[in-house]
Amino acid sequence: MFDSTASLRQRFSSLRSGGEFFSLRHVRQSHQHLSVRKNVAEPPSLGRDEGAMLTVRVSGVEAYAATADLSQAGLQQALDRAEALARQIAGYSLLDLRDQPVATARADYCSPDLEQAFPSLAECYELLERESNSVPQDPRLVNWQASLGLSNVEQIYFNSAGAQLRQAQRFVYPGLAVTAFADGDSQTRTLGRDNFGQQGSLGVLQRCGLIGAGVRIADEALQLLLAPNTPSGTRDLLLMPDQMMLQIHESIGHPLEMDRILGDERNFAGTSFVKAEDFGHLQYGSTLLNVTFDPTLREELASYGHDDDGTPATKQFLIRDGLLVRPLGGALSQFRSGLDGVANSRACNWNRAPIDRMANLNVEPGDQSLDQLIGGIEHGILMRTNRSWSIDDARNKFQFGCEWGQLIENGELKGVVKNPNYRGISANFWRNLSAVGDAGTFQVLGTPNCGKGEPNQVVRVGHAAPACVFSQIDVFGGDA
Repeated sequence: MFDSTASLRQRFSSLRSGGEFFSLRHVRQSHQHLSVRKNVAEPPSLGRDEGAMLTVRVSGVEAYAATADLSQAGLQQALDRAEALARQIAGYSLLDLRDQPVATARADYCSPDLEQAFPSLAECYELLERESNSVPQDPRLVNWQASLGLSNVEQIYFNSAGAQLRQAQRFVYPGLAVTAFADGDSQTRTLGRDNFGQQGSLGVLQRCGLIGAGVRIADEALQLLLAPNTPSGTRDLLLMPDQMMLQIHESIGHPLEMDRILGDERNFAGTSFVKAEDFGHLQYGSTLLNVTFDPTLREELASYGHDDDGTPATKQFLIRDGLLVRPLGGALSQFRSGLDGVANSRACNWNRAPIDRMANLNVEPGDQSLDQLIGGIEHGILMRTNRSWSIDDARNKFQFGCEWGQLIENGELKGVVKNPNYRGISANFWRNLSAVGDAGTFQVLGTPNCGKGEPNQVVRVGHAAPACVFSQIDVFGGDA
């Protein structure tokens, strides 16, 4: 990993500004993506990036400027641009930020197992080739791919109030997908689509199940090819964690982002059915629903010590016993709305300003094993692994499709069905939550590609959840 703290601190201490407050946020990162498709290694995709954003507050007005020139002169020029902009827009500002608190903490944060060296490119390719070669030779298996993404990110934050924060993180993204085709139909089964990513080292590959997955994933793709279409109708729905992730993301995460509730995202990604006055009053789900912003699971993708404004990240309940209690709002949105939020002011890189983003958004486990969840369903369907999604601009009405379905009759798993889909309305859907799996069903997942903002920002988001049962849900197959 990198460590630019000492040299950057020296340059920051030499900066000069006429504002009452200024800060520097430096980001340095490297990326690699490797894949083996049908037993043939594809060229690696490699990247590096580095730069800094300078923010200044003048008479309660903040502005910022970013630069890839990290010399003393380059940083000073960016700070001067930010200060000039702050003075220029002072007469048009809607907020006076002079009373908004600023960070003063000094801390380091590192991903788990960061001290462990990650395998070389050659060793990673060997691992992927083994998994690709394990896919059986069957003419119906027409495409398969094993992949591995890796990102190393160092972020350093200094401000004129004395804050010194460094975060060094490694993000690992294993993947495996197999497509089967016959008689005009194709079915794809994956390790978890883009849903599996964690912080850490080689242990991530073990936890995700990539090692030895080729045979199982190929067999499941063939089972789907031979399976009947999902029947349509009203059934109880058992969602496994890798589909719960998408359900949490779209129908809880985005609706609770405070800048969206305040209208900031209206022109780009829509608004929210949630209103500011709903907090403390809206029964978002059944009493079994407990949702947390939780940075304490260190392997989860969006675990961190402080957000990009320097606010310390602590576990907070957003929904407790089904009641909506707290939004996903960072320091600025809290200042604007007067509501308590969380440390989720985040930017995708050095050349973007932090905005309200969901981070680790988790459903807390309940008390039922998977066997108990299945045993309590008389007429239902199990679904896992998202493959399609659609939700309206207010994050309210939705329709989601999954890769894998299994019917449940009289408390027993029955045959596999393909093209399983379901639809609903966000709050009504969560109010139909009727059973929550225990810690044994709980899985930590995450995605590297949640997009939001204008200009667009793509960030890492973590979601952990148990398996959950929802009563009387509208399900349908691919022909509906």
